[in-house]
Amino acid sequence: MTRLAIAGATGLVGRKMLETIDRKEIPFDELVLFSSARSAGQQVEFQGQTYTVRELTEDAARESFDYVLMSAGGSTSEHFSPIFEEAGAIVIDNSSQWRMTEGIDLIVPEVNEPKLDRKIIANPNCSTIQSVVPLKPLQETYGLKRVAYTTYQAVSGSGVKGKADLAEGANGKAPEAYPHPIYNNVLPHIDSFLEDGYTKEEQKMIDETRKILNADDLKVTATCVRVPVQDSHSVHMSVTLEQEATVEAIQALFENDDRVVLVDNPQNNEYPLAIHSTNKDEIFVGRIRRDDSLDNTFHVWCTSDNLLKGAALNAVQILEQVMSLKGVK
Repeated sequence: MTRLAIAGATGLVGRKMLETIDRKEIPFDELVLFSSARSAGQQVEFQGQTYTVRELTEDAARESFDYVLMSAGGSTSEHFSPIFEEAGAIVIDNSSQWRMTEGIDLIVPEVNEPKLDRKIIANPNCSTIQSVVPLKPLQETYGLKRVAYTTYQAVSGSGVKGKADLAEGANGKAPEAYPHPIYNNVLPHIDSFLEDGYTKEEQKMIDETRKILNADDLKVTATCVRVPVQDSHSVHMSVTLEQEATVEAIQALFENDDRVVLVDNPQNNEYPLAIHSTNKDEIFVGRIRRDDSLDNTFHVWCTSDNLLKGAALNAVQILEQVMSLKGVK
């Protein structure tokens, strides 16, 4: 009997997890939904049943679960994930709490597999997820020397408050999620600033890219930007390869790789757009061109739904991956 729990089930990502579990027909015998005390008691309709959301407590976490999808924030995960783990569950955590912890797998199923030295698996940063998937075939075919990211991240990455800042900013309301208005504006600031001038979000992309691609010496840099877009992140990647390549060869590589969708016909105004990525599972790549100022360097534009592939979908794909490794059908 497979017992599955979702912690943070009433949040944006938690609800996307439920939708994805339903759509992908993930097998389970019992489902338990957890939230904070504030949201406990809510009724959630799922697959013809009504579930009452329970408060996440230490006693609840000690119950016997096979798998737990954790989408309840870093401090909550820090406290409760080890309790679930000690009670025998495999925890797939959507926060940043465990990503760089030694012995914790950081997984994008199209790129790597968990070793399960521990039973906590980390779901990477949303922008990292959509970036490493197209980077993987480039790494496999040509090798990677350097990656420079610039992200254009949607407000839904900040949850309900971020979406409200964009919507209500049109009426002149002061922002609550951001230090400046996001409506009709662009903020070169995601997460808090570090002493070296980078933000935590930028450092996450740098560190996580190296860990997921198993490339400790890869040169990586990032600038992460919040833009007035509702859903779906866009990422520009400047990629320096170890072996010589051409634009045509890279296009052919992506065209024949089912991990990404190539949209690259700029003469007809066809290239990846955030609006076309929303509510889609796929990662879209295009605007591939050579950088004439750097040796063997190419530009790649990439878009993806940050609440799906960047969060809920990737977590559910990890769940599928682990179930497959354990022979669950």
